[in-house]
Amino acid sequence: MGVADIESIFASRLDQFGALDAKLKFDFGDDTLFIDGTQTPATLSHADDDADTTIVISPADLEKILHGQLDATMAFMTGKLKVKGSTALALKLSSVLK
Repeated sequence: MGVADIESIFASRLDQFGALDAKLKFDFGDDTLFIDGTQTPATLSHADDDADTTIVISPADLEKILHGQLDATMAFMTGKLKVKGSTALALKLSSVLK
């Protein structure tokens, strides 16, 4: 699974991301996915814009979270997932990723 596959999964969950009413960025190092949940409907792009919360993670680890093979909290505690910005928003985000 690569960033394109993750983008497809996220696109199918834009309503859930929109419910967070925030700007989120997933930073994969060489690529990003930016979700603007403040727009109606929420938008998804590869923009490297400012976000309320930025999640730094590898595509492989995010894939494991999306498929229930890795707990997001455990990924955070082991350094596989890093949060920049609002940790409270990152905690809410975990429900969208399941």
